[in-house]
Amino acid sequence: MPKYGICNLSVIPCREEPSDKSQMVTQLLFGESFEVLAKRKQWRQIRNGLDGYESWIDEKQFVEIDKNAFEVLNKKLPVCASDLVQLVKHTQSGSMIPVVAGSSLPNYHQGNIAFGDESYEFDGEINHPDSEEVRKELVEFAMVYRNAPYLWGGRSPFGIDCSGLMQVLYKMVGIPLQRDAYQQAEEGYTLSFVEESDLGDLAFFDNDEGHITHVGMMIGPNAIIHAAGKVRIDKLDHQGIFNVDTGKYTHKLRLIRRVLD
Repeated sequence: MPKYGICNLSVIPCREEPSDKSQMVTQLLFGESFEVLAKRKQWRQIRNGLDGYESWIDEKQFVEIDKNAFEVLNKKLPVCASDLVQLVKHTQSGSMIPVVAGSSLPNYHQGNIAFGDESYEFDGEINHPDSEEVRKELVEFAMVYRNAPYLWGGRSPFGIDCSGLMQVLYKMVGIPLQRDAYQQAEEGYTLSFVEESDLGDLAFFDNDEGHITHVGMMIGPNAIIHAAGKVRIDKLDHQGIFNVDTGKYTHKLRLIRRVLD
């Protein structure tokens, strides 16, 4: 049984249990790697290298890499694709694979990607995680996802959930975030007032039981982008999210966290 692997397809589902009928809890994007924990028939239980998230994937949807390659890939966040969707060309076969925004480009160098025994060519746009304008870039990347449909467990522009959106956006500026909203609420530090918020700060919302169930990102004064039905822009004040279409509050504000220095 392989001990480590990497996603060599566009987007693959990661399930709660080893079954196609099981709930999808997250997704792997092209180039994201993981550790294999267990095997059950054609299923592999994995731990994602990005965030330690555990789930089950089909053995036909990844290729094996060795421990050294896995460790090298996870020492720092890789270069990412930043186009909505672009193609990579598999060098050996000539076949084309679409990759979405936020996908990892392992060992990227001048348009070439390599992992394991596989190599690819890529001529799309990439992120620049060392940019001094991180907050501005976060907002620009967020606009790529506008109107993307909401999908529980999703992490792509063709279906994404609220915390998946935050994780991928921050990945694209070189900052790892945990997968779920309640985990992300532990990142950074809390701001005292909405008025203190800046571009890229994360706003969290709770339910009647006090559990954090939703997250969005500030993109301007009292403006937030979040995934609710679709990725949309709404107003935010001390009460919560005010839906600009319905004229009603939809989410109750719990706190705002600053992850960026």
